[in-house]
Amino acid sequence: MQLLNTLYLTTPETYLRLDNDTLRVELERETRLRVPLHHLSAVVCFGHVNLSAPLMHRLADGGIALVLLDDNGRFKARLEGAVGGNVLLRQTQFQRIADPTFTLDMARACVAGKIKNARQVAQRGAREVKSEDEAKALARVADDLAASLRALPAAGNLDTLRGLEGEAARQYFSGLNLLVRPDQRPAFAMDGRSRRPPRDRFNALLSFLYAMWMNDCRSALEAAGLDPQVGFLHALRPGRAALALDLMEEFRPWADRLALTLINRGQLAADDFALREGGGVSLQPDARKAVVMVYQERKKDEINYPLLAQSIPLGLVPLVQARLLARALRDDAAPYVPFIGK
Repeated sequence: MQLLNTLYLTTPETYLRLDNDTLRVELERETRLRVPLHHLSAVVCFGHVNLSAPLMHRLADGGIALVLLDDNGRFKARLEGAVGGNVLLRQTQFQRIADPTFTLDMARACVAGKIKNARQVAQRGAREVKSEDEAKALARVADDLAASLRALPAAGNLDTLRGLEGEAARQYFSGLNLLVRPDQRPAFAMDGRSRRPPRDRFNALLSFLYAMWMNDCRSALEAAGLDPQVGFLHALRPGRAALALDLMEEFRPWADRLALTLINRGQLAADDFALREGGGVSLQPDARKAVVMVYQERKKDEINYPLLAQSIPLGLVPLVQARLLARALRDDAAPYVPFIGK
């Protein structure tokens, strides 16, 4: 497998144009970057980024996805060429969504993966924090998440399962502040998860990282021949990439870990965020660039992957998981196994 690049554009008023078979990035009529199109799998634009029509046509012809997000990373639009992939696999996917037992099993696997990875974040924090009281509080969070895991097999329908997932998320986020370095807590305090818009700096950073993971998960599903709109855990709605959201659940704690690293190492400060009218918070343009660079470097890290009995770059894990999901759709004897990191 090849780890193709995603180009993230975060600077407002950037202009993208086609130059032969190269994408040229201009700012204030000066060329800032040239990228050969054969190196790209997707182009993701945050906020007000301009594109030429010839470039959009070329991206569509080349099967390179163009994704438009707002400043906070909220999905706006996606441009793609002709639908490809495996039509028989998608037919199986549509048939499976009508099977309530299969749907519940798939949704349960997504939630289990998310909670197991979140529990590892809490357990690691309990080992590393200096305060004994905080270590005990994080250990209680890990115990609560373990209890949520034990309750999953008894969930008899999607509503019950979603309720367990929501409670586990509440427990987890209640302890996330304790993983922030004490001197950084005044600037990065979080009172639970908030979005659309994020209400604090920590949530703004998480939303931005989640948006990038979401794009990678959607691209992985499309590469595997699946329809990212047709999922199991998340309710089907027009315009919602439900299956991409399902796949992303197990990767959310990885985004949380990266957010904590950026904060605790001092790579982001309070003035890297803009406070908007109405209480919303977003990353400043230069901070977005810094986060994108760290995210791209993080995807190159080698991760031990037990099912393959080898190490692979973290950025390839969504592709492997998408293929495992496709296998689960085809074969009842191969249930989906979420990725649990160390």
